[in-house]
Amino acid sequence: MSFGAPPVIPTELQQYNSYVEDPKWQRKFSIIWAAGVSIAVLASLPQVVRALRRGRLVRGWLWGVTEDPKGRNYTPAASTDAVPPKSRRRVFGVLETLRSATLWSIPGVELDLGQMVVIAAYLVLVIMCITMKVPLMDNPNRAGFLALAQFPVVFLFGTKNSILSLLLGPGHGYEKLNYIHRWAGRGIFIGSAVHGAIWINNHLVYGLPILGQQKETSGVAAFGVLCILVLTSFRPIRRFFYQWFFVVHVLGYVAFFITICYHTIYAAPWIFPPLAFYGFDMLLRLFRYRIKDATLVPVDNNMTLIHVHDCDGGWVAGQHVRLRVFFSGRVFESHPLTIVNAPASSSCIPGSALTLVARVRGDWTRAINQFATKEQERISEKGEQPGVPVQVMIDGPYGGSSIDLGDYESVLLVAGGSGATFTLGLLDDIVARCVKLGRRNGEKTRRIEFAWCIRSYGCIQWFAPMLMEIANTVAGTSLDLHVSIFVTCLCNPEAVPAIPNSDVVITRPSVTALLRDLVTPPAHPTHAHAIHTHKASGSVSANASLLDNESIGSSEEDEKTSASAHLNWVGLGGGVAVCAAGPESLTREAQNAVARISLTRGVQLGGVGLHTELFAM
Repeated sequence: MSFGAPPVIPTELQQYNSYVEDPKWQRKFSIIWAAGVSIAVLASLPQVVRALRRGRLVRGWLWGVTEDPKGRNYTPAASTDAVPPKSRRRVFGVLETLRSATLWSIPGVELDLGQMVVIAAYLVLVIMCITMKVPLMDNPNRAGFLALAQFPVVFLFGTKNSILSLLLGPGHGYEKLNYIHRWAGRGIFIGSAVHGAIWINNHLVYGLPILGQQKETSGVAAFGVLCILVLTSFRPIRRFFYQWFFVVHVLGYVAFFITICYHTIYAAPWIFPPLAFYGFDMLLRLFRYRIKDATLVPVDNNMTLIHVHDCDGGWVAGQHVRLRVFFSGRVFESHPLTIVNAPASSSCIPGSALTLVARVRGDWTRAINQFATKEQERISEKGEQPGVPVQVMIDGPYGGSSIDLGDYESVLLVAGGSGATFTLGLLDDIVARCVKLGRRNGEKTRRIEFAWCIRSYGCIQWFAPMLMEIANTVAGTSLDLHVSIFVTCLCNPEAVPAIPNSDVVITRPSVTALLRDLVTPPAHPTHAHAIHTHKASGSVSANASLLDNESIGSSEEDEKTSASAHLNWVGLGGGVAVCAAGPESLTREAQNAVARISLTRGVQLGGVGLHTELFAM
């Protein structure tokens, strides 16, 4: 005897099963953000392939900084000059012009337009997955499940050695992806806050105790730890109390993971991917740690040069390392410092040292400078060689430029203060590749404007020897280089070294004006050609001019200091590369300047590539 099919409860009368339905939304969320990452990786594929062919992609990624005891990497700089053919970048010009619309940035916001779109899309995804098809006010578990699903995002974009940095190509290090890490952490906070607030409200409505049972107590504890993590990660805390922030961040995540596992058994599967990402990061660091002999050279009370010996390769110009200096009980502090020089195989600077610069900005850099100054005085009394010997530990390299200057005919390098450590490394590399190595990878660069903004004339001495070495290497070749140094304070005016083809100007520069001048034909082409002919004769005598505020306003002096008057005009269509490093105001101005000129003349110029390096936490 058959009784037929069992009765089916109408959908509207069925009780919502959170532990069956909510994990489905976790999977949907994970699939969508993973698909977004995959699209970004595919879009970066041409850049990755070019970097792989030129050896820029994986250099130092696994083994870090390397030593060449037989000295095979270094070749003395000798002119093997090759004049590049005229090129036009039509396809890349269109692509870079389209991308330039995402570069706009406004004051007070850490993100540009493109990054804001990414974050807005991410937060919309989180909110939609929390609120769609769920009786949230009766059962707030969905928000908690979505908070758990964001753990992998936080760690994928937060670890120093992320596989994603390799897949996206050069210039996409942890410091460029970290904004997603921060906002994903805030996404976890949103999910946890919604889950906890509704849960507490329901307990109050039904007269249930909030604390007492393990699940409730551990949940409140986990949310308390998460609040501490979020509050201590805001920019003012990171900038002024970084070491304290770092300790709280590491210990806080350990405490958060422990309490969340006590709170729910559904947390464990989402903790394994973060542990895998973090373990991979730690494993790569073990391969890349190096303990080296180094020499501290206190240039003045504001700057210390750090020459790390026996470092011949394993990095790309513009990258940085994390440095520990074993002195005065400060061995546990690690700080990021940009490598000033290119590797010996592509550098104009003789030697096999990796040079770092520590400008006095906080207690650690001040302690290094004071230690080096005091030890230097003691060593000088004994008549020993200048420089204070120390041992250091380096971890890296990390970061780097997202654009290859060799792909562009014209290059503008702009730096503010110690940001010159980044642009100097790029300048050293591209000059050596064009002049010393004879453009073996088809480098197209023909003209370079190097602009540096500093507070006083004395700051020029920080990098004057390196600038003079590079300028002398360029002299008499097909590569044009002009150095513009902008001084904003009338301090120590006698400290102006004779750097070939340079101008020292007492004013604050405008990145927009510098870029516009670089891509505008000179008013007197014959004058620019005469300057170029004079350089090509092999003369390296100083052509440095010192101008004061009264002369800046005259059109005649403006013409003398303009890049177009000192660089040979090569026409349009070969592309323009802009790299800016320094404070946020400078990098933001560079982004807006490139966006403005690229949207109006980008295709005509052959595309305007941009990379910015922010020297702030």
